Order: sequence, then C-alpha cells, then structure tokens
Amino acid sequence: MTVINNTLACKQAAVEFLQLGTAGHIDEAYQKYVDPQGKHHNPYFAAGFAALKQGMIDNHHQFPNKQLTVQHVLGDGDLVAVHSHVVLKPGENGIATLHLFRFHDNKIVELWDFGQPVPNDSPNHDGIF
Repeated sequence: MTVINNTLACKQAAVEFLQLGTAGHIDEAYQKYVDPQGKHHNPYFAAGFAALKQGMIDNHHQFPNKQLTVQHVLGDGDLVAVHSHVVLKPGENGIATLHLFRFHDNKIVELWDFGQPVPNDSPNHDGIF
C-alpha cells in the first residue's frame, strides 16, 4: 500500500510542479518539489537544476501566457511520466511534451523532457493527443 500511495503522491507532485512552473511560480515549484542536488537531462541547458530553473524563468518571461494541458500521467514506483500539450502563445498549435521524473523522498531528483511540435496538417486522423 505504501508504494501505491507514494506513487500517487509523486504523480500529484509532478503535475503540480509543471503547473506551478507554467504559471510562473518557479521558485515555489523548486522549493516544494526539487532536490537541488538532482540532475536534469535537457540538452539545451547546463547541468544542474539551478541552470534549468533559470531557463524556466527566462521562458516564463518570454511566454507569460503559456498554457499547459495535462493529457496523461503514468506512475511506476519512483518514476512519473506526464504527457501534456504546451501552447507558448495563444493561437499557436503548441508542443506535445513528455516529462519523465524520478523521485526520491518525495523530491524530484532526475528529470528528462521531450517535445514535438504539433503539426498543422497530419495524415494521422487520430491526432497527436
């Protein structure tokens, strides 16, 4: 029962981390959910969560009206995957994203993130979501 409850708590933490970050509450998101000694794997920022945090702050300044819509959340032990739709500017198609989090003691200790632009036209009528 503890593993299930902890996985549920990690799923909720991952979603709230993304929602807080999208809303510009990045300091709060990091204080509540990030182990600063952890690591991320985003190739566009220097190693360490401090660099990723600054990137999130810069992104929020550039796109203050960014929207995040969570599509799916999967949890398996200490791993949580969040599939979402991020729209940087109103009227744009946005990006399909996947964030994969690894938790330890209810803190994010490792993060991977991937994005794919939502195309205007696609032969797949099932859609990207």
